[in-house]
Amino acid sequence: MIERQIIIGFIVSKEFLQQIRPIWVNQFLVSVSAQRLAMWCIEYYDEYKDAPGKTIADIYQDKLRIGELPKKLAPDIEDSLEDLSDEYDDSFNLKYVLAKTSAYLKERHLEIHQEKVKELLESGETGEAETLAASYKGLSFEISDDLDLGDPSIHSKIKNAFKGAYESLIKFPGALGRLWNHQFVRGAFVALMAAEKRGKTFWLMEIAIRASQQRVKVAFFQAGDMTENQQLRRVCSYLTKKPTNERYTGKSYGAVVDCLRNQLDICDKPERQCGFGPFGFEAELNEENIRGATTKERLVDALLDYPDYKPCRNCEEFQIAPLGVPWIQEINVPSIVTVDEAQKKVQQFFIDKKRKLRISSHLNDSLSIIIIRQILDRWENEDGFLPDVIVIDYADLLVPSKVTDFRHQQNQIWKELRALSQERNCLLITATQTDADSYEKETLSRKNFSEDKRKYSHVTAMYGLNQDPKEREKKIGVMRINEIAIREGEFDITSCVTVLQNLNLGRPFIGSYI
Repeated sequence: MIERQIIIGFIVSKEFLQQIRPIWVNQFLVSVSAQRLAMWCIEYYDEYKDAPGKTIADIYQDKLRIGELPKKLAPDIEDSLEDLSDEYDDSFNLKYVLAKTSAYLKERHLEIHQEKVKELLESGETGEAETLAASYKGLSFEISDDLDLGDPSIHSKIKNAFKGAYESLIKFPGALGRLWNHQFVRGAFVALMAAEKRGKTFWLMEIAIRASQQRVKVAFFQAGDMTENQQLRRVCSYLTKKPTNERYTGKSYGAVVDCLRNQLDICDKPERQCGFGPFGFEAELNEENIRGATTKERLVDALLDYPDYKPCRNCEEFQIAPLGVPWIQEINVPSIVTVDEAQKKVQQFFIDKKRKLRISSHLNDSLSIIIIRQILDRWENEDGFLPDVIVIDYADLLVPSKVTDFRHQQNQIWKELRALSQERNCLLITATQTDADSYEKETLSRKNFSEDKRKYSHVTAMYGLNQDPKEREKKIGVMRINEIAIREGEFDITSCVTVLQNLNLGRPFIGSYI
């Protein structure tokens, strides 16, 4: 599998070739077809100073046409290119694969030397074998992390540094995307903080499925909050938008995004969707108080009174001004998701489109960072699965590697999580529970951590999931998300993005507004 990763690096990454080219010999690879592909990539790099990318398929055809490719090798190389083609567009984990390649090449360098010694011994040339064995020097190859700002090669390093810092692995639309997309980058450690039963697992699964939908490889570790079967049912509910419990079938109401000026009938923009507002006659409602005065009962009554009313978010101002409010629509779900429906959706969503999401479920009080590393190593060795995103549900359930005071154990776990995101050069996302005081708060603050405030020092970003204590927002399907801690840049704990959701149908995110 490491040879597969090396060839992918040769095909897609100029930076990878820059690091490897000075010490490269084709004998480092065991696979003959891999040797041939590597040689073509090196030739291309030497001429164009770039990685071939999808041009590798044209190179193969040219070599075949002019007779530079032995016929017995052609089928193997063609199969390899077809197998690798699905990964050309995937994000390449340069830093991690370079580290693995460095270790592998040093191992192969020693193996090649030992093979030469063995050949001499088998041919009876003992003296030459002893001389060769004594003269061995290890491969001098370390990943270059030093910078020479006067070297022209610095331009590619600058480009790669900015790409790694700002290219989001996961993208949400609208106001929520503007809040946190920039934090979902390679090497980051992001956490969601919420009170008990606020939908942490729903959100982690939403993030994982959305990431896989966007061609990102995801590893999801369930630390004991749910069983494997429960996890699977929740995934299938998400995909089918149907509940797994009979109590949520039939007629219900779901929230959709609307504009408060539309509801108050004070909008005269030509792009407005509706010609009247259901609350325009209620004198006590205005732009300042309508958000706090909205209840599910009020919305349902308005829907019944004005069935022709249409929500609106058409104008540009809606995207930048705090104008969003929930409206309600009737939903009719005739049945729970069936096995056939679930299998069909999983086939269409994951298998047919070759999306990569692996779930590893564990008993409560059994999963540790050590075990997570072992599982990731096994997946890598078995079939080369290298996740770009690791999701852990959730950090508070992990078992510490050292038995000490509980508070210090929690700090150690969070330190190890941060190290995991760095060594794997991946985005790591988890969740944590708040303290008892949070149950009576409208909006979470930095004071609402549980166990150890040092959690904030290890994450690159922490977000709070908020709903009012009286559950008015929960009944409508409203969640407010705020920034609790951001490592780089300014942030405002009091400022929230509002998200609409329908957890009965497995959907924590339907739309958002500021």
